[in-house]
Amino acid sequence: MKVQINGIELFYDIKGAGEPLLLVAGFLCDHAYWSLLMPSLISRYQVIRVDNRGMGRSSAPDSPYSLKQMAGDIAALLDHIGIDKVHLAGHSMGGQIAQELVLAHPEKVQSLILLSSLAKGDERFNSIIETWGDLLNNVNLKLYEKVVLPWIFTDEFYSIPGMIEGLIEFAIKYPFPPATHTLYHHSRAILDFDTTDRLKHIHCPTLVLVGKQDVLTPIKFSEQLAQAISNAKLLVLERGGHGFLVESPDAVASAILKFLGSFTPTFTK
Repeated sequence: MKVQINGIELFYDIKGAGEPLLLVAGFLCDHAYWSLLMPSLISRYQVIRVDNRGMGRSSAPDSPYSLKQMAGDIAALLDHIGIDKVHLAGHSMGGQIAQELVLAHPEKVQSLILLSSLAKGDERFNSIIETWGDLLNNVNLKLYEKVVLPWIFTDEFYSIPGMIEGLIEFAIKYPFPPATHTLYHHSRAILDFDTTDRLKHIHCPTLVLVGKQDVLTPIKFSEQLAQAISNAKLLVLERGGHGFLVESPDAVASAILKFLGSFTPTFTK
């Protein structure tokens, strides 16, 4: 479904029944990135997925974006569909958008799940993201994926015959590919992002989840989030890297469901 919000068309998808759970995807991804978790999640929750501005079936204006702006898009979407409060989960850049949403609208967020995310990039991370924002101007999508995927998946995943080739083929044939300017604007929005001094204002129950083999957003980023958010719990999954939504979907879904099913108003670390 699409709705006119903040000067753009925003695509969203709702499945399942129960308390609302909103999922926000990251850089280079749209709502479909959560697909392997959906059977588990919709068995207990009303799951809302959204295509961030610039991605999938949402509008992709060729103008600067900010993650605060994208959080504003989601807040407006919740108002439009009449949902007052959600459990909120974001992966990578989606986790950064989720931070902005809970900081701007704490009344809308019942609990927060930050997967493979960060408060601020270091020099190496920023260099990678800057390059990814520029790269599609210079190479085709197949080569782009070949450059990006080693940062997303583990050695073990690469060793599965045909797996990476299949993902690249899927990306090339995907009917809603990202525009070159979208990746540039998203990358710059990530580079401009910094919640380091604002995380102390997040008070809802929070799960910070990361794969042990994540080389793009390493464990130290998640440790920083968990230490700065007063009501946060850190969980490191033994298997999987940055792309653990694809590589270890059952483990990720299980961690999400356990967290959502267990916290109470007296939730503590």
